[in-house]
Amino acid sequence: MTTYSVTKSLKKEIFRAYDIRGVVNDGIDANTVYTIGKALATKIKSGGRNKVIIGRDGRLSSPHLSDALIAGFITSGCDVIFIGEVPSPILYFATFNLGIEDAVMLTGSHNPKNYNGLKMIVGGKTLSESDIKNIYDLILNTDFTATKEGVKTDIEIIDSYIDDVCQRVNLNRPLKVVLDCGNGVASNVAPKLFENLGCEVVKLYCNVDGNFPNHHPNPSVAENLVDLIDAVREYNADVGLAFDGDADRIGVVDNSGKIIWPDRLMMAYSNDILQRSPGEKIVFDVKCSSLLESVIASNGGLPIQWRTGHSVLKAKMISEQAALAGEMSGHIFFKENWYGFDDGVYSGARLLKILSATTQSCAAFFDSFPEGINTPEIIIPIAENKKFVFMKELVSKADFKDASVNTIDGLRVTFKYGWGLVRASNTTPALTLRFEANSAENLTKVQNIMCKYMHDVDPSLDLSSLLACEEQINA
Repeated sequence: MTTYSVTKSLKKEIFRAYDIRGVVNDGIDANTVYTIGKALATKIKSGGRNKVIIGRDGRLSSPHLSDALIAGFITSGCDVIFIGEVPSPILYFATFNLGIEDAVMLTGSHNPKNYNGLKMIVGGKTLSESDIKNIYDLILNTDFTATKEGVKTDIEIIDSYIDDVCQRVNLNRPLKVVLDCGNGVASNVAPKLFENLGCEVVKLYCNVDGNFPNHHPNPSVAENLVDLIDAVREYNADVGLAFDGDADRIGVVDNSGKIIWPDRLMMAYSNDILQRSPGEKIVFDVKCSSLLESVIASNGGLPIQWRTGHSVLKAKMISEQAALAGEMSGHIFFKENWYGFDDGVYSGARLLKILSATTQSCAAFFDSFPEGINTPEIIIPIAENKKFVFMKELVSKADFKDASVNTIDGLRVTFKYGWGLVRASNTTPALTLRFEANSAENLTKVQNIMCKYMHDVDPSLDLSSLLACEEQINA
C-alpha cells in the first residue's frame, strides 16, 4: 500500500478562485492532494459530518492522485464513497441522489493534459474564492494528528443519473446528433444517455484517453469544434454537441455547421423556461451578449448580469433563486426541473427537447433569435502576478464619455453602439476580452477605444490578436 505524507510546502497559486488546480508534479502531486484531503476532512468533520463522495476524470494522472486523495480522507476518519471515473456533473448529482453534502471531484477540467485539480463541495456549498484560500491557511496552521480510519465504499451511479434525466426529458421526435466527447469522461455517459432518449447518435472521440489525441477538450475555442462541424455536415445531423474534459460545459453546432455560442444558447433556454414561468430570474456572466438581456426581458424574465466563474455564478443563482444561469464558457445551470449544478450533458438533453418540439431545423430555430456582431473571447497573455494589478489601474483610469461603466468583474464599457470587456482570468495568466457592436465599423471603434486604454496602462501588452479578430467575427 502506498504511503503518503503531509506537506506544508504548497504552491499558493494552485488555490484559485473556482478550484484548486495546477501542473502535475509542479504544484499538484500525490502528497499535495493527500494533504488537501486531510484539510477538507477536518472542515467536514468540524460540521459534524464524516462522509464524502469522490470521483475522478480520465486524465493519466487521475488514478494515482485519486488514491492519494482518498487516503487523505480515510486517514482523517472520513468514510469515502468512491464513484469512479465520471463527469463532474455526476459527482454533483450523487450529492442529491445519495443525500451526502460533501464531495470532491479530481479533474483538470478543460486544461492541458498535464494539469489536474480539485472541485469541492463542503456542506452543500461549492467552494470558491475565500473558502478555497482558507483551505491553504488550514493546511499551514493545522497539525493533522492520527485518528481512527474511515472506510471506502465503491458504488456505480451513472445508470441512476441516466434514468433521472430520461424521466425528465422526453423528445417529441427522434433527432440525429453528433457527440464529440473530446476523449473526456463524457464518453462514459453521453452516448448511452442520448441513445436512451431515442436519438440516432454519431460518436466522435467517445473513448476516454487522457492524452486527448484528437483535440483539446475545450468547446469554447472554435478550432476545437472543427471536427464536430465536419461530422454534422457529413452525416446530415440535426445538431452537434461537444463537451469539455469533465463534461460540465457544452458546445453546440447547428445543422449547417455554425457554432451556437453559449450566450445564444441561453436565449433558447430562457425563452423555453419563461414560456412556462414568466417572471423568473435568469443569471448570466459579463461576457455574454447584451442581446441576451433583451431576450430575457422581452419574454417576461428578470435578467441579472454577474461575474464570470462557475462557482460564483452558481452561488448567485442560489441567492437570487433564479431558474437558470449560464456563462460564455459553456457552464449552464438549470434549477428549473433539475438540481442547479452546471451540467453539459443535461444541457444538451434540454436543447434536444426544445428542438424536438419544433419542425424547424436547428439553424432556422436559432435564426429566430437576435445576433449581434461580436468577437469570440480574446486571450491576452499577462504575468500571473501582474494581471490584477493591471486591472486595478485600468479601472481607476476609466473615463468614458457617453458610456456606462460596469466593474462587477473587470471593466465592461457600454456605448450606444456596442460594448467592450476586459477582465483578468481567474484560471490562467491572461486577460480575457470580448467586444460586440451593431456594425462591423462600430466593433472596430469599440476595440480601438479599449485598446488605447489598455496600452496607456501597459504599453508592453501584445494586443496584436485584436487586430486579427475581424476575421473571427461571428465565427
